[in-house]
Amino acid sequence: QVQLVESGGGLVQPGGSLRLSCAASGSIFSIYTMGWVRQGPGKQRELVAAISSGGSTNYADFVKGRFTISRSNAKNTVYLQMNNLNPDDTAVYYCNAMVARDSMDSPGLYWGQGTQVTVSS
Repeated sequence: QVQLVESGGGLVQPGGSLRLSCAASGSIFSIYTMGWVRQGPGKQRELVAAISSGGSTNYADFVKGRFTISRSNAKNTVYLQMNNLNPDDTAVYYCNAMVARDSMDSPGLYWGQGTQVTVSS
């Protein structure tokens, strides 16, 4: 079994910053792409950012220049540094990861439980 646990969410004022973390644990052989997805109130889930095992990144247009995704392969952890937050960023943020559990395993997509980010004055 593979578990993803997010942390770092909370309440922040407009213009503020937060750093989310997501640590993977359990039966892990290799982790491929890791990413962040969010779902705002009354909205569909949308991709925020993703990062490959080699460090290549991909961002949604609405976060470019404000958010930075990074990862520590040694710690099986992905981070999301969020700067200049605005109320439209209010959402539950979920991390995900493509994980192979052993050398013969086809990678599967695993999800964290989500962490709430609220941007409000």
